[in-house]
Amino acid sequence: MMKTGFFILLIFLVIPVIPAYTQENLGINQFEYTIPPPERPTTDPEVLSRQFRELFLGMALDDLKTALMRDSLFLFRGDRDVSFLPIREQTLVETTGLSYIRRAYFQLSGGATFIMSFSLDTRIMDHYSVFTTFVKKYGEPQLLSPGEAVWENEETRVSIERPLTVKYIDKTVFDRLIEESYIQEKRELLRREEFLGDF
Repeated sequence: MMKTGFFILLIFLVIPVIPAYTQENLGINQFEYTIPPPERPTTDPEVLSRQFRELFLGMALDDLKTALMRDSLFLFRGDRDVSFLPIREQTLVETTGLSYIRRAYFQLSGGATFIMSFSLDTRIMDHYSVFTTFVKKYGEPQLLSPGEAVWENEETRVSIERPLTVKYIDKTVFDRLIEESYIQEKRELLRREEFLGDF
């Protein structure tokens, strides 16, 4: 019994003498390494495209019709696919697409195209492929939400909307139309108030 107690005491006395072998006294240097994220270009607002194939923002109606007739991705039927919106004084061109494009819409104001919208067929094209293509070309979007991804500069807004629509907007024209609409609404409100004041 005495021998056992002496042996245990001896172990406790010897243990502190044994050096602790850490990474430092074994000559191992500690370092941290962070795997960098994949390189993605930063957005250059100047490179935003205003064009899809031979169709582009600012295009006149006759040029738009000619380009749609020539393009094999569209089943454009000429003037049957063109309508005038008298309230907005705008022209709308709506046509069926082939292959990856299901439908395409073009809005014109003052005779020039200011919106191009392409609804893609989700059976043969997926959102991820379109999104990653845009990121490689333009960098990260300025706005990313569950409903859309947006790239824009002072003149152009390009977006991918869910389920899968790619839209090009001439911001200069669009903002002007919004402002005109706002002014018109204010005028209508004033007229209404003046009419009510006549009672």
